[in-house]
Amino acid sequence: MDIESFYEQNEARRESAEFEFGGEWTDAVDNEYELSWVEATGELYLMVEPDAVVTEDAFGDFFTHGELVTDLTVVIIGKSPSLAALEDTLSGWEDAMLEPNSLVWLHQRFPTAP
Repeated sequence: MDIESFYEQNEARRESAEFEFGGEWTDAVDNEYELSWVEATGELYLMVEPDAVVTEDAFGDFFTHGELVTDLTVVIIGKSPSLAALEDTLSGWEDAMLEPNSLVWLHQRFPTAP
């Protein structure tokens, strides 16, 4: 589903705090993914972004150009009851994310993910 549909399906997602666990996860063909956790729902999701031009403004904020909301695909890969429990499950993620095809590492921790 696209990112807007993800938030529309459950407004608690939109209002919730989110915690990011890196944006350099890769699959077997080097697509990059961002991993985030939604506090209100306990959902851990991956978002794949198409190649986009990224620029930085004078305040250090980053913006993407040429990227449509419908191009931001979201897949829920698991649930965690708390941030502490998720941090335990994802211990070592910073190094694992940088390995080739790092989604395999995630799948080992969330085997029921699609």
